[in-house]
Amino acid sequence: MELIRGEHNLRPRHRGCVASIGSFDGVHLGHQTVLGQLAEKAVELGLPTTVIVFEPLPREYFAGGHGPARLTRFREKVQALRRFSVDRLLCLRFDRRLAEMPATRFIERILVRGLGVRHLVVGDDFRFGRGREGDFHTLQEAGRRYGFSVAHMLTFDIDGARVSSTRVREALARGDLETAARLLGRPYRMSGRVAHGDKRGRVLGFPTANIRLARRVSPLQGVFAVEMYGLDPEPLAGVANVGTRPTMDGTEARLEVHLLDFDQDIYGRHVHVEFLHKIRDERRFESLEALVQQIRADVGAARDFFRHRGTDTGAPQGRPAAGRGP
Repeated sequence: MELIRGEHNLRPRHRGCVASIGSFDGVHLGHQTVLGQLAEKAVELGLPTTVIVFEPLPREYFAGGHGPARLTRFREKVQALRRFSVDRLLCLRFDRRLAEMPATRFIERILVRGLGVRHLVVGDDFRFGRGREGDFHTLQEAGRRYGFSVAHMLTFDIDGARVSSTRVREALARGDLETAARLLGRPYRMSGRVAHGDKRGRVLGFPTANIRLARRVSPLQGVFAVEMYGLDPEPLAGVANVGTRPTMDGTEARLEVHLLDFDQDIYGRHVHVEFLHKIRDERRFESLEALVQQIRADVGAARDFFRHRGTDTGAPQGRPAAGRGP
C-alpha cells in the first residue's frame, strides 16, 4: 500500500482509481465491507483502490481537538488498512483551508484533477465542503458531469444494528471487549513504542513496559489481561493498566504492561497490545501496600484468565513474574 501524504504529493500516475472517503476509525467490519466493495469494483474496472482519510479527523478539528476518543491513531490505521486490498492511502491534512473549501472545489481538485476517480463509494450521510454543503447528491451530480459513478456504502449489521465506530467506542467504554472484538473482527489493540518511565513499577516488584497512548482521550480505561505482539516469542501474556495512576498522583493517561514471566530489555521496541479481558476499573488506593496487594490479585486474575483460555504462562498463580522494563 502506498501512503500519499497531502494533495501536493499527488502525481499523474495516481490518476485513475476507485475510491472511498471516510474516517475509517478502527477499520471495523463495516469498514472492511466497504473495502471489499471497493476491491470488487476495482477488479471490474481494472483500476487501483484509493482510500481518502483526514488528519486530524474533521470532528477533532471542529471540536478543538476534544472530539470522541479515537479507536486508532494514524499509524495504527495505516497498519490495519495494509491488511486489506487497498493500493493507495491518501491522507489530507484537515485544516482551515480544507474546512473552508467549497464542495465543488474539493471535487474538482481532489477527486477529478488529483485522482481521476472513476468510481466513488461513500456513506448516505457523508457531508463535505464548507459548511457541510456537499452530500451524496452533490457527488452524483458531479459524477454525471465528470464521468464517475457514485455508490452507497454497504452496511454490515450485528445483532440487528449497523456496525460503527461509535458502537465499538461504546463497547470499549463499558469494558465489553467481547462485543468490541465482534464488531472489529479482531481483538481491540493499541500500538506504540516502549519508552522509559518513572521506574515505580520496578520498585513495587512489578516492572512495566510503558507505551505512549498518543491520544488525547483513551477509548478504554482500567486493568486488563492482554497479549503483546512484536517481541520474540509472541504473543506474550500480561496485565495492562490504562489510566492516570491515581495512587501515584498521575495526571497523564498511560498504557503500562506488566509481562508475565518475561525478563528482557525492550526499550525502544514497537509493540502491539491486544486487550482480551477487563479485570477491574482503575481506582485510587490509600497506600502503596494496598496497591501492591491489588496488583498481585490482578496478576492472579490474569493468570486465571489465560489458564482457562488455554494459554500457559508458566508460573504459579499470584506469584509476581520477573521482568525488565521501564
